[in-house]
Amino acid sequence: MSTSRLFALSALARGGPMHGYQIRQAAQLDRTELWTDVKPGSLYSVLHRMADDGLVEVVRSEKVGNPPERTVYAITDQGRRELAALRDAALRKVRLLPDPVDLALQYTADLTDEDLAGAVAGRRQAVADQVALFEEQFEAARPDLTGLEPWIFEHCLARLKADLAWHDDLLDTLTTNTPTTNTPTTNTLTTNTLTTNTRRTP
Repeated sequence: MSTSRLFALSALARGGPMHGYQIRQAAQLDRTELWTDVKPGSLYSVLHRMADDGLVEVVRSEKVGNPPERTVYAITDQGRRELAALRDAALRKVRLLPDPVDLALQYTADLTDEDLAGAVAGRRQAVADQVALFEEQFEAARPDLTGLEPWIFEHCLARLKADLAWHDDLLDTLTTNTPTTNTPTTNTLTTNTLTTNTRRTP
């Protein structure tokens, strides 16, 4: 499902005919880059493709002052049907997006416990920084949020905090199984020699 199409069609259905720069401004105003994968700069090409697909149509061109001439688009009846379908799919479908770290963890048998724990600790700090930044942005935006917008922020923050808790649990497991000697050893969590009574499972 194209989230960029969902946003652009929603913006046109809600705000009426607009040119690409206005839709980009709407994306920035809604802070879509914080809680979606919509990139404001990509919306121009999205509009062109949707025009080719009959989802939007060109209604006029505008030129005010020095900026270049801008093409104004409006949503079509076909576009409204596509918007309804995209929104319904987004509301119903649950997606667990793959995280490359899960694949990387499968292939860490050659790392020492100390090296693996250090890598996870660094990643955990990066997630903690994201949580702190998002909380700061949430508080700054809170006075201007309306409708369900606070719940959108809460949803993103809850996912970040869940990821942080997962890192804490993994790091606790790694440090618990790390030997206290200074001799580097292959990490025990990814080898078959670790007995079940020493492994902490989720």
